Amino acid sequence: MNDTGFHCGYVAIIGRPNVGKSTLLNHILGQKISITSRKPQTTRHQILGVKTSATSQVIYVDTPGIHTRRNTAINRYMNRAASSVLGDVDIVLFVVQAPQWTEEDETVLRRLEEVDAPVILVINKVDKVQEKSELLPYMDRLMSMREFEKAIPVSALHAQNIVDVEAAVAEYLPVNDAYFPGDQITDRNMRFLAAEIIREKLIRELGQELPYTSTVEIERFEEGDTITRIFATIYVEAKGQKAIIIGKKGARLKSIGTKARKDIETMMDGKVYLELWVKVREGWSNDERALNSLGYSTE
Repeated sequence: MNDTGFHCGYVAIIGRPNVGKSTLLNHILGQKISITSRKPQTTRHQILGVKTSATSQVIYVDTPGIHTRRNTAINRYMNRAASSVLGDVDIVLFVVQAPQWTEEDETVLRRLEEVDAPVILVINKVDKVQEKSELLPYMDRLMSMREFEKAIPVSALHAQNIVDVEAAVAEYLPVNDAYFPGDQITDRNMRFLAAEIIREKLIRELGQELPYTSTVEIERFEEGDTITRIFATIYVEAKGQKAIIIGKKGARLKSIGTKARKDIETMMDGKVYLELWVKVREGWSNDERALNSLGYSTE
């Protein structure tokens, strides 16, 4: 029995692709655990971010954006990963981008119809709204679509009104003992986070289509006393994509590796040796068996 008044619960962060869910989570935690970019498919997995204080523990679940445009195995996987959390959380943060409302936003809204948990509407990127007079009618229109507990305008990128989101979450957090140790930040290990950082640098370095056809697998992860050695493979679906990633005389792959290594060293607070290869695995993003072998599983 919990007699301390301590509060603990799960909070799903859900929305269409590229509305700023991962940026919101990183700012709430005060450190980066979820990779970000302006490209589709940046977040592909559920990632837990744990924030513990003297009175509460909030377990945020960052989810992939719900996609409707491509019926591929990787998109079906991401949609399952995003939707599967909705029945098991205590609170939902539905993130949208002001002043837009798209077919994909509508799809997410429909999936929230069966959710019993409180749903808080988070209206992101308000700093980009040129005409501030548009914001209030936009918020009113969204609030008329369903009974949201609250609507909170934020700029996740600039950490504006993030404390308001946390305060709203605190209002609906159930009384529970902590589920995780107080110093734990995420459920993911360093091997997974290193692969995600490499993929982030890959996405940021390259064009719009590549995120759909590339993934990263850590082949070896060797932690030593003075240095961690990481050997990773970037998989793509065509030889032309491989050539693009490698670049002239290997320059682009070297740039990706250098940027990734620096971020991994910051994350691990230690020296890292990183070696990257690029291999072609045709059709992996539309092959359920290949996805499973590359670590994409909601089981």
